[in-house]
This record gives sequence, structure tokens and C-alpha cells, in this order.
Amino acid sequence: MAPSLLAPAGIFLLLFSFSSAQTRGDSMATCNMNDGFGKYCPTTCGVADYLLNYLPGVNEDLTAMQEQLETIANLTNGAEETISYMKDSTTSAQKSALPDPYYKKSSSMLDDVLRFEKTIIAQEQQILELQELISSNERRMADLKTHAFQLQQKCSQPCRDTVETQSITGTDCQDIANKGATTSGLYYVKPAKAPQQFLVYCEIDDTGRGFTVIQRRRDGSVDFSKDWIQYKEGFGYLSPDDTTEFWLGNEKIHLLTATTTLPTVLRVELVDWEGNKKFADYNMFRIGSEADKYRLTYGFYLNGNAGDAFDGFDFGDDPSDKFYTSHNGMQFSTFDSDNDRYDGNCAQQDGSGWWMNRCHAAHLNGQYYQGGRYTEKDAGEAGFDNGIIWVTWHNRWYSLKETTMKLIPLSRLNAQGGQQAGVKQFGGL
Repeated sequence: MAPSLLAPAGIFLLLFSFSSAQTRGDSMATCNMNDGFGKYCPTTCGVADYLLNYLPGVNEDLTAMQEQLETIANLTNGAEETISYMKDSTTSAQKSALPDPYYKKSSSMLDDVLRFEKTIIAQEQQILELQELISSNERRMADLKTHAFQLQQKCSQPCRDTVETQSITGTDCQDIANKGATTSGLYYVKPAKAPQQFLVYCEIDDTGRGFTVIQRRRDGSVDFSKDWIQYKEGFGYLSPDDTTEFWLGNEKIHLLTATTTLPTVLRVELVDWEGNKKFADYNMFRIGSEADKYRLTYGFYLNGNAGDAFDGFDFGDDPSDKFYTSHNGMQFSTFDSDNDRYDGNCAQQDGSGWWMNRCHAAHLNGQYYQGGRYTEKDAGEAGFDNGIIWVTWHNRWYSLKETTMKLIPLSRLNAQGGQQAGVKQFGGL
């Protein structure tokens, strides 16, 4: 009888392992790099492919469970027949035999039989519960098959779990636009001295201008408190619909600006929490190599209505404020690589990387404050302006909502309408 007692426990373990399968990345808000789908979150088609591969194994497990249940049921029936025979034999023996020592033994055996019968009844209840679970799982599998078929019907082409990239390539986004690209999206670029191509978001407008976006802040979804290597390589997420936050990477920005023979314009676009938009353009913008700590240089403030925050700002605290908050010629600093002119570490106190002086009048990688307003207490003991700031527009203790930094050759900035076209496009001013 031992096998019949152990079989239900084995069935329980098998069913539990089926019902409590590992939670997959496709049921979470974010994807697990090791969830079986690879690097990218699955499309609906990817889920359908997974289900179709998963179903045959589950069906085999269900069939094996059904066979084991039938075996247990047959063993239970045989045990019941044996119990009935033992009951009848014991009763007959009690009636025909004279009282002797064996009578007590037979009574004890009958008690054992009754206890065994209760165990059998309990096992039958367990079997019924297992059968109900199997039926429920079969119904769920049928539903999954239906959904899988519906998803499969939606796939008119082979399923792709990767983001869509455009086919045209070039040295930068303006080169790509010059080759006929008219759609903003993800493109591969390879500047003159780049060892290999890399992915960027190209913003292509209706006048044929191609801006290479190097930074985007939208909603605070990406933490910009990163170390030197992360700022060098880039972080965040590039998306074909331009809905995500990212820093392209200092090395890539260096290759885009320092290896071109044409003057490059940095356009800074800003949005505050009231929905107002402003911009600032800097001509001959360049980022040096890592050996020079990715030093920022530019020729002059070209145009804009946000003010020239890179030139520094007089906060009224000290006559040298403007000099010590200018950014032209400053090296890049992070909390683990202090290259500023301050006795402390501006990047560490502000919680993000930037071209620090002592410390700054513009900081587009600062902490993201929902609602924009923050206080000296929010900034910590040091009391620095650690939000996303551009002080020539909004003074200290006001953090901007959205920022964009993007590059374009000077020769194309004025195309078809000049800077006025750019002003109309951003801010309507």
C-alpha cells in the first residue's frame, strides 16, 4: 500500500511545479535580461511564439498526470475490495468462533482496517481535488491556445522583438538627412574617426535639417547620478518614437564634434513646468577627448531667447560669481572624477555629471524635481542649485521639466527660413 500513499504526494509536487512556474519578464512592468526573451521586451508576436513552444510540453505533463491519477484510482478500488473482504471475513469469524485470544487480535485488525479505510477516503478526496485542478488547468490551456491562435493571426510578417532602426547611415544626422531621410527616428552614424558606428536619435524637420540629439530629459524616469564610465559610454534609452530619457555618451559626443571640419552648433531646448519653451544656440561647439576630461569649448553664443547661461551668472553673493560659474573651457566632472575648480566636488554635491566650474549657472543633468520648485533644504547641506537649471531664464531653486541638447552643422541651421524658422518651431517666439 505504500506506493498508493506516496503517489498523491508526487502528483501534488508535479502540479505545484506546473502551477507555480517561474514569473516571466512579460508579466512584469520591466523586462528581466535573463527571462528567456533576450535583450528586448517581447512584442505580442514574441509572446505568441513563446506560448506555441511552451504548450506541447505542458500537454505532455497533463497527459502523464492523468495516467497517474487513473493508476491511483485503480489501486484505490482494489484496496476497497480487500477491505470489504476483510470486514466480511472478520464478522463471520466472530460469529462462528468461540471466544479465544485470537478474537482480540481480530478486533484490533478491524480497527486498523477502519483507520486504513479513512485514509483511503482522504486520498479519494485528494484525488478529486487534483482532478478539479487538472480540469481547471485544461480549461486555462484551452484559453491560452485560443489567445495564441489569435495572436498568431495578427502576425502577417515574421515577429521582431527589437526596436526599429532606419536603414540610411551617415557621419551624423544632417548627413543622413542630406541622403534623403525625412523621418525622425533611430539611425546608425559613424563620424570620421569613430572606430565603429553607433545608434543615435535623429530629429529631422520638414526643411531637411537633421539634428543629432545628445541628451533628453522628459519625466525623471532615468537617474542621471552616474559615474565617469557611464557618462563616457552613455546611459538611458533610445526609442524610435522619442519618448525616453538618455545621455548619448561623452565619447560619442567627442567624436561627433571634434572630428568634423564644419562648425557645429549646440542647440539647447528648455521647457518649464508652465509649458513655456525657450532655446539657446552655441556656435563652434566641441567636446575634447577623454585625455582632456571631455573639455567643453565653444566659440560664442549664437542666438536664442533663454539667455547665455554658459557664460556664467551674477547671483549677487560675490563679485566673482559670474567668472566662477561660466562653463566655456571646463572639464567634465562626476562624483568619482572631480575635475572642477571648487575645493569640494560639485558633481558629488549635485548628484550628477556636468562641465563644472565652481560650480555652475547651467546644469541640464541635475536632479529631477517634480513640479519644478525646490528649496535649499532639498539641495542638501551644501545648498547648491542641484536641479535642472538654466539661471538666465529661471533663477535658482527652479528645476526645469524638459531639456534637449542636439547638434547640427552651422551651414544647415539657417536653412529655409534661417534661425527664425528654428524659433517658430520651438517656442513660437
